[in-house]
Amino acid sequence: MYEYRKLSPEEKAEVVRQRLAKGYPPHSPPHPIKDASHYLITAACYEHKHRITTPQRRQQLLNQLFETFIQENITILAWVVLTNHYHLLTKTVDFRWLSKQLRLIHGRTAHQWNKEDGLTGKMWYSYSDRAIRSEKHYYTTLNYIHYNPVKHHLVSSPYDWQESSIDWYLQEKGRNWLRACWLEYPVKDYGQEWDN
Repeated sequence: MYEYRKLSPEEKAEVVRQRLAKGYPPHSPPHPIKDASHYLITAACYEHKHRITTPQRRQQLLNQLFETFIQENITILAWVVLTNHYHLLTKTVDFRWLSKQLRLIHGRTAHQWNKEDGLTGKMWYSYSDRAIRSEKHYYTTLNYIHYNPVKHHLVSSPYDWQESSIDWYLQEKGRNWLRACWLEYPVKDYGQEWDN
């Protein structure tokens, strides 16, 4: 998105032409796989501005995600909410429900937080999804989600970030399971191209 702004009008037109030729929307993330059962969902604040800076906002967002998703029979398997984006590992039956619910949640939170902050305008930059294609992809994604607060220099240990599913996994699976999962499915450069 940010590289696009640096392009000439001709280069921008060519990028849009190529996206449309692939069947993608001109300016938002494509959602090409709609029949997989597990997804990594990533949503970022517009221009990666830090708008989810308080624990209360992060918890409010998590509460809305869980309440809404439970009603729609969408399971959140892992999560992390940072100060300017969040990641969810979900299991869903109907992708259209997921898309609709995220738009509703983003609309509600944007309206409320803009009002609280005395701001107007866009708060969220849509969302992206990645279909989970294998067991290795699933567990590497799980580790990536839990390590994300460390990657973004918010804490030195994933166990120190409250708005994450790592504590749930620690209670349900134990530290040895988490350690074995980390060793068997290392993150390495996962997310390097799309989560910087």
